[in-house]
Amino acid sequence: MSGAWTRRARPLLGTLVEVGMNGIDENAFRAAFDAIGEVQTSLSRFDPASDVARFHALPAGASLPVSRHTVAVLSAAQTLRDASAGLFDVSLHTSPDGWHCDGARLYKLSDGVRLDLGGIAKGYAVDCAVDALIERGCDAGWVNAGGDLRAFGHAELPLSLRDETAGGVRPFATLADGAFATSHFNRCSRSQAAAPPHGGVVRAHASVAAPICLWADALTKIVAISGDTSHPLLAKYAAQAWLH
Repeated sequence: MSGAWTRRARPLLGTLVEVGMNGIDENAFRAAFDAIGEVQTSLSRFDPASDVARFHALPAGASLPVSRHTVAVLSAAQTLRDASAGLFDVSLHTSPDGWHCDGARLYKLSDGVRLDLGGIAKGYAVDCAVDALIERGCDAGWVNAGGDLRAFGHAELPLSLRDETAGGVRPFATLADGAFATSHFNRCSRSQAAAPPHGGVVRAHASVAAPICLWADALTKIVAISGDTSHPLLAKYAAQAWLH
């Protein structure tokens, strides 16, 4: 990238979040990091005061009011769960139908349900940070949360993927005015020649490019589970997928 780019980084969301912009506006940087912090406070299952932790403490049949961030993420998760026939499951198989978000209330339908929003909330947080930058007049920049990233304006980000065979990273593409996310998963090698000595399990990547990071982040899980880079939900959200 060329131009007068400024970067700041801060540990958030269990990773190092980098925010970049065209020029220098410390108030805009602060607003972007604050936006991510708000999402983390609402959705982290490790924070006892978060909506997710308070939901876990409820008995079945009870409900609680939740923040706008929780509503946004769970509404998207609910839509993807239903549209993917359960492939996208933020309960991680504890009870896919054990929760329901209606308006600003979250209902617990099963005692055993546990929510883990790590597969969608990071992308949403990136979008919130980008919105905060744009609201404060930034005309170009990016937010990178441990590989979930979004660029806007005339910013162009080189993308690299981890090379699980040779080590290090390898160039992949360039991201401009959109979002990109990658999920890592294990799969069995179909080629005996390619199979490693520990039983044929290889480390693989599912990557998705989409207009916003929430969809890019969440759709990587559907692609990784289904193995389908042409899954119908990709077209619905103007997304493109790769398996590596």
